[in-house]
Amino acid sequence: MKKIKLIVGLGNPGNKYAQTRHNAGFSFVDALCEKHSIALKTNKKFHGLAEKASLFGHTVWILKPDTYMNLSGNAVASLANFYKISTDEILVAYDELDLPVGTAKLKKGGGHGGHNGLRDIIAKTGHNDFYRLRLGIGHPGHKSKVLSWVLGRPSTEDEISIEHSISKTLSIIEDLLDGQLEKAMKELHTQ
Repeated sequence: MKKIKLIVGLGNPGNKYAQTRHNAGFSFVDALCEKHSIALKTNKKFHGLAEKASLFGHTVWILKPDTYMNLSGNAVASLANFYKISTDEILVAYDELDLPVGTAKLKKGGGHGGHNGLRDIIAKTGHNDFYRLRLGIGHPGHKSKVLSWVLGRPSTEDEISIEHSISKTLSIIEDLLDGQLEKAMKELHTQ
């Protein structure tokens, strides 16, 4: 495994979306930044909030696109191209409908699974081999309810579960940055 050089959290900017399920990726990045005292700054060139940080002895960029979910690839491709970061050195954290609420899973590569943020990153970078941190938000049960589900605020119980899964993921970041995907996956998936 190549070492992670860019961590991206997906979400939609603005107060209207701040506490929605679709912003689980933003919540992950916020928790990571809070834990490590990292202050993201608006960066127009990279279409979002970004900062270079030192985590566990590794230099890594952290990014929250402000392009709205469907155009997340603009921000990811801009920063990755500028700093010559290959897609297999990127970790993208996002909300995952197909995982139960409070579950967090790691994987490398794959399709977009209908997630518009991933779809745009794949389209704009031309690759799908980036690492994914899938934060389970559960499924509403029928596809006609998906849009209102992801753009809605979770119940207090679900919100606590999502926050707990994000806390769990923070414990495996050092292993990921050290290039130890299998160790990180084992730790995360068996907690």
